[in-house]
This record gives sequence, C-alpha cells and structure tokens, in this order.
Amino acid sequence: MPSVVAGFIVFATTAAVLVLEILAGRMLAPYVGDTLETYTGIIGVVLAGIALGSWYGGKLADRLNPRAMLGPTVVLGGALTLLVLPLVTLVGQGLGGGGPVAIVLLSTVGFFAPAAVLSAVTPTVIKVQLGDLGHTGRVVGRLSALSTVGAIFGTFLTGFVLVAHFGSRTIVLGLGAVTVAAGVALWWWVRPRRSNMRASAATTAVLVVLAGGLTAATPVPCDYESTYYCIEVKNDSDNPSGRILWLDRLRHSYVDLADPTHLEFGYMKLFGDVLAATAPPGAPLDVLHIGGGALTLPRYVEATRPGSHSTVIELDAKLVEVAEQEFGFQPRSSIDIITDDARRALPQRVDDGYDVAVGDAFGGLAVPWHLTTVEAVAQVQRSLTSHGVYMVNVIDGPPMAFPRAEAATLSRVFDHVAVLGRPGPINAAQRGNLVLLASDAPLPVEGVRRRIAARNGNQAVITGDAVQAFIGNAEVLTDNHAPVDQLITAYAR
Repeated sequence: MPSVVAGFIVFATTAAVLVLEILAGRMLAPYVGDTLETYTGIIGVVLAGIALGSWYGGKLADRLNPRAMLGPTVVLGGALTLLVLPLVTLVGQGLGGGGPVAIVLLSTVGFFAPAAVLSAVTPTVIKVQLGDLGHTGRVVGRLSALSTVGAIFGTFLTGFVLVAHFGSRTIVLGLGAVTVAAGVALWWWVRPRRSNMRASAATTAVLVVLAGGLTAATPVPCDYESTYYCIEVKNDSDNPSGRILWLDRLRHSYVDLADPTHLEFGYMKLFGDVLAATAPPGAPLDVLHIGGGALTLPRYVEATRPGSHSTVIELDAKLVEVAEQEFGFQPRSSIDIITDDARRALPQRVDDGYDVAVGDAFGGLAVPWHLTTVEAVAQVQRSLTSHGVYMVNVIDGPPMAFPRAEAATLSRVFDHVAVLGRPGPINAAQRGNLVLLASDAPLPVEGVRRRIAARNGNQAVITGDAVQAFIGNAEVLTDNHAPVDQLITAYAR
C-alpha cells in the first residue's frame, strides 16, 4: 500500500474517533446532563475503547491477513457509528437521571464499540506496511504521529466547525456513511486476490442498512440544537398561552405569551419579590442579567417598571433566536442582548451602575464554575451602584454544599448576604432552587418578606448570624479552586 494512502487511513479513522468523542457530550446531555462528570465519563470510556482496539487490532493483524481485515474493520466502524444515536436514545430514555454510573453506562453503550473498532485500524495498517523489519521504527513512528495529528484535526474540526453549523444527528449520519463508503472502497482495493467478498459483503450491507435505518428513524430529543444545549419548547397544558423552555434536562424558563408579568417558577417569584423591594413601585431600574434563557425576567422588568433598561449577557445565540421564534420576544431598545461569555463581558460593564444584577446562567444543573468565584463576583460588584443588589439562582440538595460555598464567596466580596429558599431548615430541603442575595448596602429583606407574604408564599429568608451558620465551614470559591460540579453531586452528600 502506498505510504500516503496508509497515512491517510490512519489519520482519518483516528479523526473519526475524536469527532465521536467531542459529539458525545452533546448527545448525552439530554439524558445525564452536561457537567464535568459527563466529560470525565466520556473521555474514560473512549480511551478504554482506543486501548482495547489498538491492542486487539494488533493481535488480530498478527493472526489474520491484515489486508483481508482492513476494509471490513473500517466498514464495521462506520456501521457502529451509525448505531450511536439509536443506542444512546434507547438507553438514555430509560436511565431516569445522571450520576457517574449512568454516565459511564451510557458512554459505553454508545461510544466504546466504535472507538475500539476504528482504533483497530492503525495497528492493522502498520502490519500491512511492515515489509522490512529494518524500517519498523520509521513506519510505526510515522503512522503513530499521523494518528495523533488525525485526533487533533478531528477535535478542532468538530468543536470549532461542525457543531457550529450542523446538528449532532447530521454529523453522525454523515460520518457513519462516509466511513462505510470508504471502508467498502478500501475492502475492494486491498483485499487478497483470491478472497471472495460476496457473502461477507451481503452481511455487511444488511448491517449497514439496518444501522442507517435505525438512526434515521430515531426520534430527535431536541426541537433545536445549539453548540451548548439540546433545546425543547413545550406548551403548558394548564395555560394555553404558557410556554416552557427546557435546556438538556433542566426546565429553565417559563413565558406567558399573554402576560409578561406572570412569573411561574418559585425562584423567579423570589426575583420579583427582590425587584419590588429594591425600589419604589414603578420606579425604573437598570438591570444586568447574566444568562437570558427565554428572556422572562427582562420582559417582566420592562412590563412592571416602565422606563427600565436591561442588559442581558447570553452565551448561546441560538437561545435568543428561540426566544424570538417561540416565545414572542421582539428586539427593542429597552433590552440589550450581548452574545458572549459573561466572564469576558463583565469587565466591560465595570462602573455601569446597575441597580440589580441577576445571576441565572446554568450548564446542566450547575452554575458554570467560572461565574461562581471571588474573581467573578468582584466583577459583578464593580458593575453595581453602591446600593446595588446581586441575586443569584442556584440549585442543590442536602447538605447544600454548593449554595453554602457560594454564600461564603459572596460574603468575601459583599458586606451583606441573605439566603432565600424553601420553608423550614434550608439544609433539610429537597433538591431545588435557592436565591442568594448580596449587596454592600443593607438588603431590603423586610420588604422581601412582606412581598412573599402578600402573594401567600412560604419561602424562608435568612440573614445575619443565620447566614453564617448556614455557611459553616464551606470554602470560598476561587478561580484556582471551584469544584462546583462535585459540590452538587453525591460526593458532597
């Protein structure tokens, strides 16, 4: 085999493995979430597949004719790639939640086999190319290097280009089809002269058609797919004008198309209570929103306080499109939208003098770690007036390890901190939302309590020494150490 062709085969099949690995996070997120644990499980499973495929592929290449097995191996890798979506969908729908065991199981079902089979190509090609033992080092070194370059190429191509322009379903179908086609061509070209392809080709054709058909028939779990989220829009069965935004596994936003003042979720009602207590009724506010979702709160501020201005920092441009297409949002001068990462955008908001900053950005169930740290909170503080209030939505369950750490972090930067949550001992609550408040001026907690009582709410409001008791010995989060994903998992329970 010409060395250029051999190098390209190794390059391309390794690139295919990394395309699948990068896509895995996007495909698993609707079922097990999008956290550090998700990517840890994916990387570990794919590396295990690469290790097994490299070892066993080399073992088979010594026992069998490597020219006879090369084409079928590539075809099988393509067929298994086509099966990724139906397998992930079938098993993912039955998991009912995340966690390390579920993540590793789903990663293994979807990605171990194609990673192993495609990784068996490299030692097979090496065996084909080893015609002279005097050149073993050169051949192995060159093909190993090209394999690594292919991995780099597949990573960059997927993360920077493919995911930005195509859905994961399209990418997997295209990758599987191209791999199968290339494998068939390679099978015909490098097969031993006396081999008979008919029986094996018929079996392979049936497998490929079955895999492609299952993939094409697999329901898509998303209405929209962005670089960051599987996005679903659902109607509220109890309210004809109600729309719900789901991001991966998280019910993220609710919009009443007929009433922008309607706040459905408990934490959003607390946001409304804080906004009402921050300034006299109807007085305009300048509000900074970190995370936009369906733009529920900016529209609420606009409707309840005419003359207000909201600045929304939203990472995902697709969410803004969905807000316009599905949730009735119309761009206007009272709501500015900045499509950027908040840590990049916040330094430009320093000294802007916002009355309120709202933290409601999520990746899965966790606030992105780089928005939780002392350094990030200090940037928010510098964007507020001297009496400005920062309110943050967080999700956790007992023993509330992440909210306690975030409250400790807020206390390091601001003079006053309060915690709003479910009634009774907050540490004894089930998993759910808490709202953390922080300001350099005394917080309007009595006004918040009156607002909660006026709407017949029963959320608790804790301040002062009770906040310090809630924090306990929780660590302050910094850019150097902010294990947010781990704090909200069972490891912290």
